[in-house]
Amino acid sequence: MIPGSFDYHRPQSVSEAVGLLKDKGDEAFIVAGGHSLIPMMKLRMSTPEHLIDIQDIAEIKNISIFGSDVTIGAFVTQAEIISSEALHGICPVLREASLQIADPQIRNVGTIGGNVANGDPGNDMPAIMQALDATFVLAGEEGTREVKARDFYEAAYFTARAETEMLTLIKFTAPAAGHGSCYMKQKRKIGDYATAAAVVILTMNGTTVQNVEIALTNVADTPLYAEEANRLLIGTSLDDASIKAAVEAAKAITDPADDGRGPKDFRTHIAGVMVERAIRQAATTAS
Repeated sequence: MIPGSFDYHRPQSVSEAVGLLKDKGDEAFIVAGGHSLIPMMKLRMSTPEHLIDIQDIAEIKNISIFGSDVTIGAFVTQAEIISSEALHGICPVLREASLQIADPQIRNVGTIGGNVANGDPGNDMPAIMQALDATFVLAGEEGTREVKARDFYEAAYFTARAETEMLTLIKFTAPAAGHGSCYMKQKRKIGDYATAAAVVILTMNGTTVQNVEIALTNVADTPLYAEEANRLLIGTSLDDASIKAAVEAAKAITDPADDGRGPKDFRTHIAGVMVERAIRQAATTAS
C-alpha cells in the first residue's frame, strides 16, 4: 500500500527537532532508519501528518568511549556498531547482537536509537541495554532527562518517552574487563524477529560467578530483566543445578503471545533454552 500524505521536515539540530515535536503535537513522528515506522505507514496502521527526519543531526551520530564510559548517539547505525573496533573491544555483545538484526541492507540504515526507542518487544537491543544497565537521554522542551533502560519500557509500543521528547543518546559503563557475554537468538529464518532470545553478561572470580546480567527478548510485551535468575547464579560455580534454577526463574517471568512463532508454552520453553545456552557460552569467553 501507499502511505497517507504528510508534511516532511528535516531539522539540523536536536533543539529544532524538539521544537517541531512541540509545535506539531501528537501528529508528528520521528523517523531515523525508518524500518519500523515506514512499514506501519504503508499499512496505514500509522498515519502521521508530520514526519521529522533526523538524519542531518550531527550531534547524535557518534560513538564516544572514555575509559569504560560509553555514549552512543541515537542515529548510530547497526553497521557502525558492527564496524567499531573500539566498541567491540570493551563490549562485544553489541556487535554480536547487531549481526543478528535483519540483513546487511537494513543494518546499514537501521539505527540503534530507533531499535530501542519505539517499544517494539521484538527488537533486539532493548534487552541488551537492560543487561548493560544503560541510561537513555531524552531531549524535550525543558531540556534533557535520563531514564534507565530497565524503567523505560511500559507495554508493547509504550515507553517512558513523552510525545514531545526524542531519544538522543544511550550511555552505559562497559562490563568489567575479562567478562564473558552472549546474545543467543532463535528465529524462524535469517532476518526474522526472535521466537525468543536471551543476553547474558557474566563476570567470574576464578571459578565463581561474581556478577551476571540476564535479559530476554520477545517473550512478553516488553524486554525482561531477569533479576531473580541473576541472583540465583551469583556466587555459584555454574554447576548444572544452579543453571537450571536460573533458567526456571527466567522462564517464570515470561508471558509470550501465541502467534506465528509458536504457541505460548513453546516460546517459553525456547526462552529457557536460549538462557541456558547463553549462560554456558558466556562462561567460555569469561577470563
